[in-house]
Amino acid sequence: GTGISQRKDKKYQARFVDRFGKRRYIYGKSVKEVKNNLAKAKAEDTLKQNIVNESMILDEWYHKWMEVYKLPVIRENSRIFYNHIYESKISPVLGKIKLSDITKLQISALLNNLKENGYKWETLNKTKILLNDMFERALEDSFVSKNPAKGVRIPMNKEKNSYRTLTKDEQEIFLECAKGTFYYNLFVVAINTGLRPGELFALTEDDIDFKNNIINVTKTLLYAKFDGDTKKEFHFGDPKTDTSIRQVPINSICKNALIKQIMQHTIIKNKIKLYGQSKKDKINNFGNLLFTTKFMTPLNSEIYCEAIKRIVAEINLTRDTLDQIEPFSGHSFRHTFATRCFEAGIQPKTVQSYLGHATLAMTMDLYTSVLEKKKIDDMKLLESTIEIEKQDLNGY
Repeated sequence: GTGISQRKDKKYQARFVDRFGKRRYIYGKSVKEVKNNLAKAKAEDTLKQNIVNESMILDEWYHKWMEVYKLPVIRENSRIFYNHIYESKISPVLGKIKLSDITKLQISALLNNLKENGYKWETLNKTKILLNDMFERALEDSFVSKNPAKGVRIPMNKEKNSYRTLTKDEQEIFLECAKGTFYYNLFVVAINTGLRPGELFALTEDDIDFKNNIINVTKTLLYAKFDGDTKKEFHFGDPKTDTSIRQVPINSICKNALIKQIMQHTIIKNKIKLYGQSKKDKINNFGNLLFTTKFMTPLNSEIYCEAIKRIVAEINLTRDTLDQIEPFSGHSFRHTFATRCFEAGIQPKTVQSYLGHATLAMTMDLYTSVLEKKKIDDMKLLESTIEIEKQDLNGY
């Protein structure tokens, strides 16, 4: 046959030029075998199932991927973050394996091992995202025939008290992007008071004591189907526990947001009154609520989360994959508030009173990791102070 010859070792070989312009050699122990292998190779070439470089290892591809696809579009701190994730989490395990030989099983095992070594969901997710992007690009450029990272599941974080807290950078970026939106004041109040979503939704102007700079938390707003309801309805209820009835201090940022919200609420309410009696009837029971929708209807967790989701999507629109903010719920503002309190050195007993927890143990249990980090940071501060005093003494 054309292009088929017998070698000196009695084996047969065939050759053809693939879609990359590269001459490929196919071997077999018999003419029949080499023809079958040749037909298979040509079929893979036609179906674009072959790859351009079978010997490339993951480490080599990472540097090529970074150079071509990432460096031109990412910031320097993102490059540093990418390198940290790859070099510390991925390369030691998969770096020397051929790109085309890496399997979904190996990637799953890598993520499982990271979890067993104490890494949280965020780290596992970033590792998966990086690998997925690398292999998607490799697939586009025919360095692999499939993406082994696609469909890999991140192991569930079953540890107790795994909560999403915004970093200081995420908090700043989120609020900056949210400026001018309808729910901006709500976000500011949430992140500066730690109120539960239902407690926020139930607030009225009467609950705000601007003279003493406090919010009186006395009720919560529920959206549920109670006995006698034909569908889910809004209901006022008592706070979660007796200690949830509390007074939460407000800082100047929160106070400013509340004043602006009262003004916005008044404008919306006056507009609604122009729409006729049917509209007014809808708001009679909830018209005094401080935070509502644009139609003066009460808020629920779904509306709240959708509003947050829109801001996060806006932020991520122009960000590289690994630089994106992970989605979060409205309850994350509560955890973020508590974390900022501990970082500022506020005593746990005081934070407990802000949050309305029934016991101090609950507060300590929820934020153990934050408190442990605070201890380490405080010890480092002590070390630096001692070092300064030591240097001063050496001067005598």
